[in-house]
Amino acid sequence: MSASGGTRAIVAALLANLSIAVAKFVAFLFSGSSSMLAESVHSLADSGNQGLLLLGGKRAQREATPQHPFGYGRERYIYAFLVSIVLFSVGGMFALYEGYEKIKHPHELEHWYWPVGVLVFAIIAESFSFRTAIKESNPLRGKKSWKEFVRHAKAPELPVVLLEDLGALVGLILALGGVGLALLTGDGVWDGIGTLCIGILLILIALVLAAETKSLLLGEAAGTEVVQQIEAAVVAGDTVTGIIHMRTLHLGPEELLVAAKIAVRHDGTATEIASAIDAAESRIREAVPIARVIYLEPDIYSESEAAKGADPEATPGGPSTPPAAH
Repeated sequence: MSASGGTRAIVAALLANLSIAVAKFVAFLFSGSSSMLAESVHSLADSGNQGLLLLGGKRAQREATPQHPFGYGRERYIYAFLVSIVLFSVGGMFALYEGYEKIKHPHELEHWYWPVGVLVFAIIAESFSFRTAIKESNPLRGKKSWKEFVRHAKAPELPVVLLEDLGALVGLILALGGVGLALLTGDGVWDGIGTLCIGILLILIALVLAAETKSLLLGEAAGTEVVQQIEAAVVAGDTVTGIIHMRTLHLGPEELLVAAKIAVRHDGTATEIASAIDAAESRIREAVPIARVIYLEPDIYSESEAAKGADPEATPGGPSTPPAAH
């Protein structure tokens, strides 16, 4: 669902931004507005960003190889991180430069109806794109707030498009305000101030995207609800008595690695334990279909050993947890 929904949102944003970029640049040629030039570069950068997201989604579908045995799911995170860099460098920094130049060397706007008309058109087009991103995100968001969805989503495409579209809409309003004040006052400095505000906005959004995609690149665990489903599935059989410790890791938005040391009955035979592990793996995959890679290590639970705490080298990331009740 997230992959198909993300693709629809990306395509909608790409089509909107390409048409808007052309319209904004034409308006800049006729009016000389720096806000329009900054916004045209912003839309062009956004179009390139959507192209990067589509490319990342395509490359992530490649089959695993001996060199990359867990596949290429994280390519989607890499290209999302590149989006934040492009948005920062191309969109934000260019807008700051243009705004500074326009404030330093202001000039009166010409053919004002071009930028105003294009900005109104762009706001309408971006609103449709933003609406598509919201519509595709709602099934995945569930009861989470938008802030929680952006911060904790494992698929990067929808949060990226949401933030880009939101930034685009706010940027268009800032550009319209800058152009409007420049026309009302006859002072082109306002156009430059609007451009500076657009640059600051884009840089802030880029920093948020960079922070979130960096976390995904480093490797995030499954959400609390998913972890609870896995724990319940592991101990649902008769032979597994609990979970000594467990780690999860997203290999990609729809690929989850599960590694756990499980407590088994001390009188079980090797055949019974092997069967219990196979059954536990089947229950995990049924409960959480994205659990593609599962490693379960059987052990005998010892309260005295558990009291010593976890070996940081053997179980990085924190202490072991006591076995779940069964």
